[in-house]
Amino acid sequence: MRLPKLAYEQLSPQQKDAHDRHVAKRKRIGGPYGVWLHSPDLMNLVSPLSNYMRWDAALPEKLREFGILVTARFWGTPYSWNAHVDKARAAGIPEDVIADLAARRTPNFRAEDERIYYTFAMEILENHFVSDSTFAAARAVFGERGVVDLIGAIGYFSMLQICLNSAEVDPQADRPPPFPDMQGYRKIG
Repeated sequence: MRLPKLAYEQLSPQQKDAHDRHVAKRKRIGGPYGVWLHSPDLMNLVSPLSNYMRWDAALPEKLREFGILVTARFWGTPYSWNAHVDKARAAGIPEDVIADLAARRTPNFRAEDERIYYTFAMEILENHFVSDSTFAAARAVFGERGVVDLIGAIGYFSMLQICLNSAEVDPQADRPPPFPDMQGYRKIG
C-alpha cells in the first residue's frame, strides 16, 4: 500500500473517533477504510454511506454485491473483487456471470434485474450517460427509490475502486489474481 497502515496507538484523537465509529458497525478497518482513515473527516462521511450501500439500499443483496463486482472489474480493482466475489456467489450471482465479468465479456444474463443493473452501470461508466430506455427499464424493475440507489451505488462503488487503485491497497495474498489482463494494480498484455 502506498500509504502507511495506521496502528490505533498512532491515531490522532480525530482519527480514533473515526476509527471507533466505523468499527462499531464493521468490526475492523480494512481495504479502503485504512486509506480513508488518513482523512478522518472523509472517513466519517464515507463509512455511513458505505454501510447504507452495503446493507440498507433499496436494491437486494444480490445486486449490491453484483454492483461491487461490476465496478471492480470496470476499474480493474483486484482487492475489491476478491473481497466480494464469494459474497456475490452466496447471494445468487451465477458462476458463468462472474466468469464473464472477470474476462471483460458481457454476460449472458438469465436474470432480468442483473441484466438491467449491468446495462445501466456500463452505460454510465463507459458513455457517461444512460439511455432513456435503460433508465425506464431500471425504474420499472427497481422503482424510483431503487433507481436512485442504483445511481448512488455505481458512484459510491466507483469511488471505492478509485481509492483502492490509487493507494494500491495490497490484494489478498491468499487469493489468485482475478483478472487475466492485470497483475496487481497494473495492466498487462
